[in-house]
Amino acid sequence: MAEGSSMSRFWDERARENAWWYVDSRLDFANPDVERFWADGVTTLARVLESVDVTIGPQDTVVDIGCGVGRLSRAASERAAHVYAVDVSSEMIERARTYNAHLDNVEWLVGDGRHLNGVPDAAADGVFSHVVFQHVPDPQITLSYVTEMGRVLRPGGWAAFHVSNDPSVHRPRTGGLRGAIDRWKGRAPRGGRNPAWLGSAVELDDLRRTADAARLDTERVEGEGTQWCFVRLRRRA
Repeated sequence: MAEGSSMSRFWDERARENAWWYVDSRLDFANPDVERFWADGVTTLARVLESVDVTIGPQDTVVDIGCGVGRLSRAASERAAHVYAVDVSSEMIERARTYNAHLDNVEWLVGDGRHLNGVPDAAADGVFSHVVFQHVPDPQITLSYVTEMGRVLRPGGWAAFHVSNDPSVHRPRTGGLRGAIDRWKGRAPRGGRNPAWLGSAVELDDLRRTADAARLDTERVEGEGTQWCFVRLRRRA
């Protein structure tokens, strides 16, 4: 539980600092393009689903793990009947509720950093997550979410998500003196050396074993050995 509290504090701070950039670091930190932010959510969700060949149907209930301010949740709400949007940061969830107040088919939930709190057993047709697990500081936490996928998915339901499978990208980097000055002045992101940002890689053999124990079949893996490893799991009967 300590890891969850630490992650929650870190992401609460990042939400207050610049929630837009910490959800999508392709944006200009000093002047984020909010219109582009939401539009890119639609294309990003489509890319995640297409990468492992799954679809969201109009009668489906889906779960967005690490929803942030709701970029992909909003996109999913246009496809699905109901979306459970879960994040460890109460600050992110509060912003998500504000920015997406017009959506009546999204349920915003604050998680504990290991479980899909508030999502009932066998309630979901699909689970998705993007650029979330690569920031988790301990791969065992990511694996606990895989176990939770097995709990919340109905038989035949799918999970489509991204993990890092390259340990080298999770080592601390430095931006030098200029980077430190910019961070101090609020012109550049903070927290770059925090474990909750650096994250961790997941061993695919561990993922497969965890999935199997949760009655999930590992049907597809794309990008093995890279930071951009996409996985499709399927809930067994």
